[in-house]
Amino acid sequence: MTAQELVHPDPPLGDRVVALRPWREADLAAIVEGFGDPLVHRFSWPLRRPYTEDDGRDFLAAQEQDRLAGTAWNVALADPADDTVLLGGASIHEIGAQRRSAAVGYWLRPEARGRGVATHATRLLAAHAVDVLGVERLELTAAPDNEASMRVADRCGFVHERLILRHLPWKGGWRDTVVFALPR
Repeated sequence: MTAQELVHPDPPLGDRVVALRPWREADLAAIVEGFGDPLVHRFSWPLRRPYTEDDGRDFLAAQEQDRLAGTAWNVALADPADDTVLLGGASIHEIGAQRRSAAVGYWLRPEARGRGVATHATRLLAAHAVDVLGVERLELTAAPDNEASMRVADRCGFVHERLILRHLPWKGGWRDTVVFALPR
């Protein structure tokens, strides 16, 4: 596994629950709205201030740079019946070519929760990370109070490994992180 540009699969990954497709400029308003949701803001946005349109533009630019550098592959989670309907976002990130490791993450808009979207997207991303990218160690991390993400980890076969105290700078302080890994 070497660091190189990551290519969006053609056709895009997906199943009957979710389609994983490249982000589009047309997604900007839905991204900003999604990060305005209190739950997404709580678990996926490390700053105290509201998520803005400029943040969304910066995200779209950064995710493309990461893809070209081979360090992350970010995708929009869309309705498989109409891929213009944004359900959330997901990624394979922290891709370490030398260690053959990566992490998977996701966020969902309120209307997508409770439908299996995160579980299906995580399974699709995990298979892609292992089978296509050659990842040997795939992690999923969550805040200790993010019970929904921990249930997704469990449903997808990730094993609880540890709690890292004061792991991430978060909203002016520090956040603990629960680490799960996919057995190989």
